[in-house]
Amino acid sequence: MTQPVRVPGGERRRGTPSSTYRLQVHAGFPLQDAAEVAGYLADLGVTHAYSSPLLRSAEGSNHGYDTVDHAHVDEARGGQAGFDRFVAALHEHGLGLVLDLVPNHMGVDDPAAARWWWDVLQHGRDSAHAAAFDIDWEFGGGKVRIPVLGSADDVEKLEVADGELRYYDNRFPIAPGTGEGTPQEVHARQHYELVDWRRADSDLNYRRFFAINTLAGLRVEDPAVFGATHELVLRFVRDGAVDGLRIDHPDGLADPKGYLDRLAQASDHRWTVVEKILEPGEDLPESWATAGTTGYDALAEVDAVLVDPAGEPAFTALDTELAGTRVDYEQLVHDCKREVTDGMLGSEVARLVRVIGELPGVGVAQQTEALAELLAAFPVYRSYLPDGRVHLDATVAAVRDRRPDLVPAVDALHPVLSASGSEAATRFEQTSGPVMAKGVEDTAYYRYARFAALNEVGGDPAHFGGTVAGFHEAQRRRLEKRPRSMTTLSTHDTKRSEDVRARLAVLAEIPDEWARLVRGWILRHPLGDPSLAHLVWQNLVGAWPLSRERAHAYAEKAAREAGTATTWTDPDQEFEQRLHALVDAAYDDPATNAEIDALVVRIAPLGWSNSLSQKLLQLTMPGVPDVYQGTELWDFSLVDPDNRRPVDYAMRRKLLAALDAGEVPAVDETGAAKLLVTSRVLRARRDRPEWFTGYEPVAVTGSGADHVVAYDRGGVVVVATRLPAGLAGQGWGDTALQLPNGAWRDLFTGERAVSDAAGVAVAGVLGRLPVALLVRG
Repeated sequence: MTQPVRVPGGERRRGTPSSTYRLQVHAGFPLQDAAEVAGYLADLGVTHAYSSPLLRSAEGSNHGYDTVDHAHVDEARGGQAGFDRFVAALHEHGLGLVLDLVPNHMGVDDPAAARWWWDVLQHGRDSAHAAAFDIDWEFGGGKVRIPVLGSADDVEKLEVADGELRYYDNRFPIAPGTGEGTPQEVHARQHYELVDWRRADSDLNYRRFFAINTLAGLRVEDPAVFGATHELVLRFVRDGAVDGLRIDHPDGLADPKGYLDRLAQASDHRWTVVEKILEPGEDLPESWATAGTTGYDALAEVDAVLVDPAGEPAFTALDTELAGTRVDYEQLVHDCKREVTDGMLGSEVARLVRVIGELPGVGVAQQTEALAELLAAFPVYRSYLPDGRVHLDATVAAVRDRRPDLVPAVDALHPVLSASGSEAATRFEQTSGPVMAKGVEDTAYYRYARFAALNEVGGDPAHFGGTVAGFHEAQRRRLEKRPRSMTTLSTHDTKRSEDVRARLAVLAEIPDEWARLVRGWILRHPLGDPSLAHLVWQNLVGAWPLSRERAHAYAEKAAREAGTATTWTDPDQEFEQRLHALVDAAYDDPATNAEIDALVVRIAPLGWSNSLSQKLLQLTMPGVPDVYQGTELWDFSLVDPDNRRPVDYAMRRKLLAALDAGEVPAVDETGAAKLLVTSRVLRARRDRPEWFTGYEPVAVTGSGADHVVAYDRGGVVVVATRLPAGLAGQGWGDTALQLPNGAWRDLFTGERAVSDAAGVAVAGVLGRLPVALLVRG
C-alpha cells in the first residue's frame, strides 16, 4: 500500500500544485484549527491547502467574501498570529497555501467596519477613497443612495448619537460641520441618502456584487486601488506564505485580462485560477494570465458521463405531467433573466441606459427594453471584448429575430456595445454575468425540476447525460488547452454535494420506478406546486437520511429562490406551511417514510459506486484536483449553508490510519472506500507526477463495455464503472480492457491481473471495488 510521504517545501510549494484541499475558515473553524489538520492533509496526499478568504470581513461572516479591510487578517478567523501558525504548520508538513482573494467588491453592511466606505460616506467625492468605489455621483445628486429604510417614512426614525447618524442599529458618519439641527436636517446635509430598501431594484447608484446591496463594487482597474487592496496578500506571496491564488468573480471586473496581467506581474506569476463559470463549449480567453478555472467545467464533464441519457424521455414525461405543459428550458431561462433585469438588477440596467445616453430615433423605454432583451438572451456569462465578440453578435441576431419591434434599438445598440474598452461596453459586460447568475443558478435551477442532478453550477440542465466518447474528447481538449486548471466535484457554492448527485444519477436508470413513487407522494401530500414538490422529493432522497431541520431549511430556501409561490421579500405563510407539512410527511407519514427508506436502501450502494467513479475520474483527469473539505468520505450535503457544516477530522485520521495499515475496506456506509481512492490517487499524483502527463482512451470490449470509463494517463490506467443499476442486471460477462500484455497491479487493492491477447477481464479488475488504478508490475 502507498504510505504517506513528507514532501519538502520551497520550490515545490511555489509551483503548480499536484492537488489542493479546500478549507472553509471561519470563527467556528479558525486558522489555529486549520493548522491542526496540516499533518492529516499531508498524509492524505495533497500538496496545498486551499483556504477561503482570510482578510478582515464583516462581523459574523462565515464565508469571508465580504472583505471590509484588505490590510489585516480577520481577527475572528485567527488574525495574523493564527495565519502565521497555519502557514508554519503547512510548511512543517511540506505543504503550500492557495488563498482565495476577492478583488471585485467590499462588504459595507456595517459602514463603521469598512473604513474606506465610512470615509466616502463622510466626505463624499472629496474622500481619499471615493475613486475606489464604482459610484454614479451624478445620478444620486452627489449622494450615495443606501437602501436601508423600512419605508420612506422611516426617515423620521433617524437619531443623532455620539456624533453619528443612527437608524436602529445602523450607524452612519456625519460630515464635518453638518451635525446641527434635527436628525432629518442632519441627514439632508450628508453625502449619502438613506432610502427605502425597495428602491435598490431601480434607484441604486453604486455597483454591487449581483443584487447584494451590502457588497459595493471596487474599481480595482485603478492601479492605486489594486495596490491598496492587494498589498498584504502580495506581501504574503513575496514572503513565501502564499503560493497560489484563487480569484473570486473576475466577471465583475472592468478589465479581467488587465487585472490578471497586473496580478501575474506582481505575484511573480504564481499559479492562479479564476472562479469563472464556462457555458458548455466555452473556453477561457487564451490571453488570460491564469492556469484556468476553479473547475465547474470539469464537474459538468464528470457528471455527464455518469448520467444515463436513456432516462431522459421518462423524466421529461414526468416533468411535463407535473408542470401541466412541456417546459421549454431555453424559454424558462429567458423569462427568469427578464425577471432579474426588470426587478432586482433594474438599477444596473438603468445605469447602462444613462451611460449610453440618447440614441437617434430610439426612446428611453425602447432602449431599456432592448438592453433587457439582449441581457436575457446572452448565452454566456460575459464577453471580454474583443474576445467573445461572437457571443454579442449572435445575441443581437437572435433578439432581432425574436423581437422585430426592437430592431431599430438593437441595431443602434450593437456598435455601442461592441466598442471594446468603452464604458458602455464594459458595463454591459459587467451586467450580463449577474443577470445570468441570478436568473439561472438562483432562479431557473429551482424552477426546472426535471432532474435535479443536472441543475448544477456550470452545468446544462437541458442536456441529459453524456457518452464515454464525449468525456474522452473533453479530456483531450483539457490536456491541450488548460492542463493546469483546477478540477472539482464540490464547492461551497454547489447546489448539491458530489455524493448527492451521484445517488441521484441512479434514478436516471430507474425512471419508471421513480415516477411511480413521486406520483404517489404528490397525491398523498399535495403542495399546489407539483414541480417544486418534485424538486424537494429529489433532494430529500438524494441526501437521505438527513435531519428534519436540514430538510426544512433546504425546502424553504428552494421555494423562495424559485419565487413562484413564495419569495424572500414577501413570504407566503400559507404556502410555506404546506411546504413544511410535505417535509414533515417524509418523516411522519408511515407509508411515505417506509418508501423513502426502502428506495434509499436499494439505490445507496449504486450511488456509492457512482461516487467512487466520480471521485476517481475527477482526481485523475487532466488538471489540478481539489478536494472540498470532508468529501474524502461520503458527504450528503445540500446547498449552502448545509455544505459548510463541521468536518470530523479525528474520524478521518482514524480511518486513514487503518487504510495505511493494509485494510482494503468494503464499499459501505463508512465511506472508507472513498478515502482509500482519494488518498491513493492524491499520493500517486504527488509522488509520481510523470504518471499523469498524457491521456489516451483504453479500448473496452464485451457485453458490459458501455459500463466502463477507462483511460491511460501516461503511467497509470484509470478504470471506473458507470451506470451501475443496469450493470447489476447483467454482470460483467466477457467485458475486457485492451491493455498491453503483461502484469498489472491495482494501487487500491494491491491485486494483480495479467493482460494477454484477450485483454484483462474487467470482472477480475473490479472484483472488490467498482474502480481501479492500474500500474505495471
